[in-house]
Amino acid sequence: MTTTQAMALMMKFCSIIKKKFSGWGSVNLEEMEKLRLDFKERYAYFKQLISANNKALEIMADIERTLKGERPFGMSFVRSSATMVSANVFQMVMKLQLLAPGKYNELTRRHDDIENKINRILNEKRTIWDAPIVIPLGNIDKDLADLVGGKMANLGEIKNNIGLNVPSGFVITSSAYEQFVDHNNLSVEIARQMQLADLDDIENLYELQARLHQLIVESEIPREIEDAISDAWRKMEAEAGSGVTVAMRSSALGEDEEGSTFAGLHLSELNVSADQVFDSYKQIVSSKYSLQAITYRLNKGIKDEDIAMCVGCQVMVNAVSGGVIYSRSPIDIHDDSAFINATWGLPKAVVDGSVDSDLFVVSREQPLKPIYQEIKEKNKKFVCDSLEGVCRVDLTEDDVRNQPSITEQQAIALAQMAIRIEDHYGAPQDIEWAISKKGEIHILQSRPLLQMESLNQDLSEGFKAKQKETVILKGGFTASPGTAFGVVRTVDSGLDMLEFPEGAILLAREAHPRLASLLSRASGVISEHGSFAGHLANVAREFELPALFGISGVLDKLNNDDQVTLDATGRSIHKGCVEYLLNKSKPRNRLMIGSPVHETLKAVSRHIIPLNLLEPDDPGFAPENCMTFHDITRFIHEKSVYEMFRFGEDRNFAERSSKQLHYHVPMKWWILNLDDGFVEEVRGKFVKLENIASIPMLAFWEGFVAIPWDGPPPLDGKGFMSVMFQSTNSTAMTPGVRPKYADRNYFMISKNYCNLSSRIGYHFTTLEALVSDQRAENFISFQFKGGAADSNRRFIRVNFIKMILEEYGFRVETKKDNLISWVEGHEKAYMLERIKVLGYLTLHTRQIDMIMTNSDKVSYYRSKIKKDIGKIITAPTVTGSS
Repeated sequence: MTTTQAMALMMKFCSIIKKKFSGWGSVNLEEMEKLRLDFKERYAYFKQLISANNKALEIMADIERTLKGERPFGMSFVRSSATMVSANVFQMVMKLQLLAPGKYNELTRRHDDIENKINRILNEKRTIWDAPIVIPLGNIDKDLADLVGGKMANLGEIKNNIGLNVPSGFVITSSAYEQFVDHNNLSVEIARQMQLADLDDIENLYELQARLHQLIVESEIPREIEDAISDAWRKMEAEAGSGVTVAMRSSALGEDEEGSTFAGLHLSELNVSADQVFDSYKQIVSSKYSLQAITYRLNKGIKDEDIAMCVGCQVMVNAVSGGVIYSRSPIDIHDDSAFINATWGLPKAVVDGSVDSDLFVVSREQPLKPIYQEIKEKNKKFVCDSLEGVCRVDLTEDDVRNQPSITEQQAIALAQMAIRIEDHYGAPQDIEWAISKKGEIHILQSRPLLQMESLNQDLSEGFKAKQKETVILKGGFTASPGTAFGVVRTVDSGLDMLEFPEGAILLAREAHPRLASLLSRASGVISEHGSFAGHLANVAREFELPALFGISGVLDKLNNDDQVTLDATGRSIHKGCVEYLLNKSKPRNRLMIGSPVHETLKAVSRHIIPLNLLEPDDPGFAPENCMTFHDITRFIHEKSVYEMFRFGEDRNFAERSSKQLHYHVPMKWWILNLDDGFVEEVRGKFVKLENIASIPMLAFWEGFVAIPWDGPPPLDGKGFMSVMFQSTNSTAMTPGVRPKYADRNYFMISKNYCNLSSRIGYHFTTLEALVSDQRAENFISFQFKGGAADSNRRFIRVNFIKMILEEYGFRVETKKDNLISWVEGHEKAYMLERIKVLGYLTLHTRQIDMIMTNSDKVSYYRSKIKKDIGKIITAPTVTGSS
């Protein structure tokens, strides 16, 4: 509220109070001034309480939407949502205590208890015991994954328990990572930066990646870690020879696990010398916060704090050829052949999608033999260089470029190794390998292979003929099956990535792992080079995103903003939208469901979302029974309205400051003008409808009076006896016991706000609405309970109303004969239509609980209500005077 508004409100109440007391005889002006100031202060508390209530409920609704798993979110969302809910609920507790000092102290204890339970969940952390900083690879197996990461644990298992050739070396452990982070106090600053970042804005993520990279690479490695690495290096050098170089590979906790491979998203440094090892270590640790790694964790629901970065150091293999072998087909779960992708030089060219690799398929039938091969033109390779570490060399000799990069005997040997590793793990494997100049095969990595069901398109002959009219290109490799439609967007640079639109088909020259940061936004991926063995293909399959790689000439055929249908399964690209193909694709799974972050939000939400307190007249409706933040908001909202109306009860101020609505309806309606709810100052105790300026109240009233009430429905014998039984058992009808406002209906209003408490006989209704031109702030909350009939009929009536409200976009919860519904965030006209519907239902659903077991009458009322509402919401809405 602005200072001007506050002064106007103060003058308004001063005027009201003077008029109230005029004619009552001698008035103590000092008492009147105190009364005015007290009311002004309490009204300010009430408005702040309502604002905090609305914010808390909005956050709760966002948590519920997020729990559906339809959008990615990180721990920053979980923490900030929990913090904001707690802060707003605490504000409500404080404001209620100011409205009613000393009455509700138990709410503070309940708030703190709930907050502590949430904090225990959020502060859970994977504990890393006091462990070595460095462990030799010869001492590692799969049981040490929590200390050395999945990648290096698998290599230790293959080396030491399967007996295959794995380059020797050591691992810098998760214990070293924790010491490095603690030594530089990185956790707090990284968490702060992550919390402040807009994770939906890729430009913001670019800036975040740069800041965190700089923070880590400028940090100091503790002397203890440096000494341990140097000692391990000397021992490795004594075994492998002086001047040895290494491949330093990321091996983060959680990396290379089933369903979460992090394929190519963290850094590996190749051909690293002794004087580069410490800088390379920090570079690899910082790659935890690369753009693609951040977005991958976000989309997979993986907690940042659960990923400790271990680093493997292995003797470098200066490969003649290398690549990737799948022990089975990744895109057809029924195909048990081994698929080998190979190229000249280091396997880097295969995994980063920068070359078209050779493909060899080896049958498992004994004796093993190749059953298919496809030899590609290989125009470059990566090799070790004493000065540059790794460099790219162009291949110019045709007899090399077009020759197979491995022999048939080597393909069979690779397939045999893949089958041995698969048999040991009991699951298909994705294996990186290299062949040295001596002809030795080295295993460089092995992780679970994600397999997908083959998609049988079963196209009719007529459609196959029609396909020929739409096809633009055919060929390439199915990296991930499925179909997608969208506009083409070529990505060559960082600027292209920043400008990549939601739902577009990503087109690239190479299937590079850095493009993984766009997979959550893309509907499909096409590349001119690459194969289904690359890192990007792995991530595409995890995301169930259609991907077609290695399709020659595609960059010349497609232009930005072309609309195409990608059929990755059928290895073709079509002009326009091909509905038949798209209808064959299955919906993608929601990756967040069941993820660590999702499970944490679900655990936290159990202390926030559930509503246990429903009935204000129930003896259990008390602070000590508030088990969740939602319970506290429900309790405070009910009590705040009560405390606001009972203000000055000893002086009968609440009734004096309320105005009775002068309107031709039998019920009594009392209105408390909180701020600017009247067009002009009202003299006397009555206010006319034309003097009401409250936009939501006028919409409610329009719906309330739009259709005349037919009166209570005629009762049959059972309905009559049900009403009589309820009457004889209800204290609400006992003289002297009924609430003071039982037969009155109270509005508290301002121009954009309305709160209605209506208690007429057996029926209890509350409405709260804020409607303005600020769409994000708009909300409606409506509650309804009670009835004159037995519990079964009241229950049926509540569900009858629920179905009606859901048709008009309300979210609805019911418990016994109590209904709670809400809608928020829509434009003004939409919200006012919904309030008119509520006005109509408040009048026309009274007493129909008595006929709820009569199917014919229920059908009649359903038809009538639908017809009536149709008339009401097509009528223009009265918006009040300016």
